[in-house]
Amino acid sequence: MPRPKTGDKRADILRAAIESIASDGTGTSTAKVAKAAGVAEGTLFRYFRDKDALLNELYLELKLDVRVAMTARFPVASSLRRRIQHIWDAYISWGMESPAKRKAMVHLNVSERITDQSRQEGQVGFEHATEAMQQLIAHGKLNGMPPGFASDLLLAMAETTMVSMTVSAADAEGYRKTGFEAFWSAAAKSSKK
Repeated sequence: MPRPKTGDKRADILRAAIESIASDGTGTSTAKVAKAAGVAEGTLFRYFRDKDALLNELYLELKLDVRVAMTARFPVASSLRRRIQHIWDAYISWGMESPAKRKAMVHLNVSERITDQSRQEGQVGFEHATEAMQQLIAHGKLNGMPPGFASDLLLAMAETTMVSMTVSAADAEGYRKTGFEAFWSAAAKSSKK
């Protein structure tokens, strides 16, 4: 008779997957993840039917983590600039507090192993952020571009900013602010005629 699945082992496997994917990408082996979690590889497959299931569940867990950070105190009634800055600051704070999660998410975001269904489920709860990004596209310099382009641009610039913040911790807040100004300048409609 199989032993009941405990939440602790599942959580240990997900934590180990974050670390393994952060360092080795989605090509990391399930054997490595299991070893880091302190379980047998067969135990991993009691919680996740296969590697794709593990990657997709981890993707959704990380999206939930980002969503919690991003939606907390979202300034729904504020200016577009303030809403976009909230998205920026929330993502930067999340990434700086959780560098392994951030690195794992970068790998998962570009992985072909993440299903369309997982990507759709991962967007649930980001409605205010999505609306703000859509407004930025519609009324800014990115008008006519695919909707994901602005988000990808923000993520790429945020990643560059976080690398600089990590390398030069003393200037971290300056990089955060300058990074946002660079993104805003690249995406928002110019006030100069």
